[in-house]
Amino acid sequence: MTRSSKKGPYVDPRVLKKLEGKSPTTAGVIKTWSRACQIAPEMVGFTFGVHNGKDHVAVFVSEDMVGHRLGEFSLTRKFTRHGGRMQKDLEQKQKESEIAAAKAVKGAAESKK
Repeated sequence: MTRSSKKGPYVDPRVLKKLEGKSPTTAGVIKTWSRACQIAPEMVGFTFGVHNGKDHVAVFVSEDMVGHRLGEFSLTRKFTRHGGRMQKDLEQKQKESEIAAAKAVKGAAESKK
């Protein structure tokens, strides 16, 4: 849900205070728990450690991110993958074909010498 335009963007004052007087090159990672904080133009170039519930995920802020929330770039759920036995068989076949292709390239390179 968007914030009312008459209120303006929500930028956490604690985050802005951490940025005060620092340059993006010397600041390092700035830890924050404020996932709802909107990215302001002053934050471009800084690296934030955004808490995802377990640890801090490093998020480098670029110009394209202005207007988004910090929490959008620090996922809270870890995707393991779909599939079971059938998926494992497919991955094994793919791995074997990659190894065979690598051996073929290596053999071709040795025969040219």
